[in-house]
Amino acid sequence: MIWDELETGLARLAVENLTRRRRTLDAPCGPEAVIDGQRFTAFCSNDYLGLANHPTLIAVVQQAAARWGVGSGASHVVSGHLRPHAELEERLAHFVGRERALYFTTGYMANLAIVPALVERHDAIFADRLNHASLIDAALLARAEHIRYPHIDLDWLADRLARSRARRKLILTDAVFSMDGDLAPLPELLELAERFDAWLVIDDAHGFGVLGPGGRGSLAHFALPASPRLILMGTLGKAAGVSGAFVAGDHRVIEWLMQRGRPYIFTTASSPVIAAALSASLKLIVAGDDRRAHLQDLIVRLRAGLRGLPWRLLPSPTAIQPLVIGDNQAAMALAERLLMNHLWVPAIRPPTVPTGTARLRISLSAAHTTDQVDALLAALREGINLADQSLLPQGERMPSMQEDEH
Repeated sequence: MIWDELETGLARLAVENLTRRRRTLDAPCGPEAVIDGQRFTAFCSNDYLGLANHPTLIAVVQQAAARWGVGSGASHVVSGHLRPHAELEERLAHFVGRERALYFTTGYMANLAIVPALVERHDAIFADRLNHASLIDAALLARAEHIRYPHIDLDWLADRLARSRARRKLILTDAVFSMDGDLAPLPELLELAERFDAWLVIDDAHGFGVLGPGGRGSLAHFALPASPRLILMGTLGKAAGVSGAFVAGDHRVIEWLMQRGRPYIFTTASSPVIAAALSASLKLIVAGDDRRAHLQDLIVRLRAGLRGLPWRLLPSPTAIQPLVIGDNQAAMALAERLLMNHLWVPAIRPPTVPTGTARLRISLSAAHTTDQVDALLAALREGINLADQSLLPQGERMPSMQEDEH
């Protein structure tokens, strides 16, 4: 029976500690979450600047709803492209220093539009092995040769680019890797794209609003030139605090995406209310130097406080701070221990991360306080005691009292 396969698969997920669970929140997105009447300090959200519940954006949404209603009624290429959408695209292009921008409902959809529109059969995609799932799916959808290079291994990538006889080549990468928090070497990748006549598609979901002067993102962080072969995707539901995404680049590329990007053409445009809120959010991002400075202070404080713990803290300079536990069950147990202390830190397990690298993904926000970060550090340290052997990585179990005596 077809149902038997589903039940067997679900049972296997449970045994392997891979079952995902949704929690229903009874409070707006912010550093404190309310679940089933209990309040938790949340280190889960990608609301890096704390704008998701900003009063200015709430007021703009209220005004926009009164002026434009709540729905667009059709796709952008039919009758759903309203004035707030057009103004947002102009402001996004100016903000990131590109000729033109195209607004999408989600970042996943944007990536599914970009890659298949630029390459197809007989072409080749060179993708970092730790790319986000949307980039992996976009590469598969394009039906081009999909070559996954070892994480940030530029020598390996250069060799494969040199040997490729593909008609067209495309380098595909996250700017900030969502589960490790490290940055891709974008200047070097652009140099390879120029040398081997390839497209370079950069997903800046976790850098936009946080990195670079004025929060203009990873391209500004590295001071990359506006090369026509460089296509930028940025999401607007993280640091921007709202929802959606955009693609920016050379005006010919954006026009091509509007003509050939299926997720753009065949999707009802998002609410004009969202577009209006995002235009206001861009102003808050530009004026957000104090928020970014506070966020950076929290990153430094957290990393200093995590030194000496028996888990591996990955070398991330961003708001994403991964603490690798290793075993799925141990990662889940530690996350549950923190929940008992009213601290919500998600345990990330395969297939989101490689097998054997289950982790706590600590996500910081400018809305967090130093006291909240200190409370998390204290709880992690208190969780390491002789009674909690299951929380320690294999090979690093604390010795028993008898072993210690010897």
